[in-house]
Amino acid sequence: MFTILGGFLMGLANSVPGVSGGTIAFIMGFYEELLKSVVDLVKGNKQEKIKALKMILKVAIPCGIGLLLAVEVLVKFFDNHIYAISSLFVGFILGAFPVIIKDEAKCLKGKYYNLIFSVIGAGLVILITVLNSQATSAEGNAFVLTPLSGIYLFICGALAMSGMVLPGMSGSTLMLIFGLYMTIIESLHKFMHLDMSVLPIVIIFGLGVLAGAVGIVGLLKKCLEKFRSQTVYMILGLMAGSIYAIFQGPATLDVPQPPMTMATFNWLAFIIGVAVIAGLEVLKHFINKKQKTAEEKS
Repeated sequence: MFTILGGFLMGLANSVPGVSGGTIAFIMGFYEELLKSVVDLVKGNKQEKIKALKMILKVAIPCGIGLLLAVEVLVKFFDNHIYAISSLFVGFILGAFPVIIKDEAKCLKGKYYNLIFSVIGAGLVILITVLNSQATSAEGNAFVLTPLSGIYLFICGALAMSGMVLPGMSGSTLMLIFGLYMTIIESLHKFMHLDMSVLPIVIIFGLGVLAGAVGIVGLLKKCLEKFRSQTVYMILGLMAGSIYAIFQGPATLDVPQPPMTMATFNWLAFIIGVAVIAGLEVLKHFINKKQKTAEEKS
């Protein structure tokens, strides 16, 4: 249930500049399992690959549905209600901080010198967001597929995947910086309406995303295994920095709007976001307790 719902929310999140699908996976509690599944699908034995494929499909299918819904329906909703959506995601992130800190208390406690990694993570997201403000002129140019631009598209797809996987980083924001956000959104929209003229763009970008997934996911898995404290502190920093990115997000829409301020901040949506995370945490605790009881009885 958590995995399927989380996958759907990841799809919605990855379509919005400033919001990270990786943050959703981390909040929902299946982030590491997803990383392991991607690595096992490539390097595992037959049994591990089957198990990994099941996990990935549980995330990928609802994620795809969420992304397609965002492309087809929710883009206009984001345009008209971006401040409410942004406030909701801020609620998700701030509501997740105490949950993550509680779950990772063992590797965080007594290692406060690793807070430098949080500062680095937050600074990285803020830097990317600032660079994003310079991407609007690039978005105004029509994309023409050539051998050179195809290579660029592939590389950008791989880099964008890091934004989709890393909590706090936004794949959509990176695509805006690369000048390809509207190209990809419009290509996906046309492809959904059976316009095969954009198929080469979709395929090349998709292959880049797959290549990025294999590379970045393997690295993240090793970091969490060998440098867990530093990595978790970094993730918390990335998440903190993403709050700034979300506030700036409205300025990156197809029809730019002013960055969110406390005057346009939607407190009701924010409270709903915090409440959803709290409710999911309670539900997760209840399910885990029920599973543990069932295992003890068996």
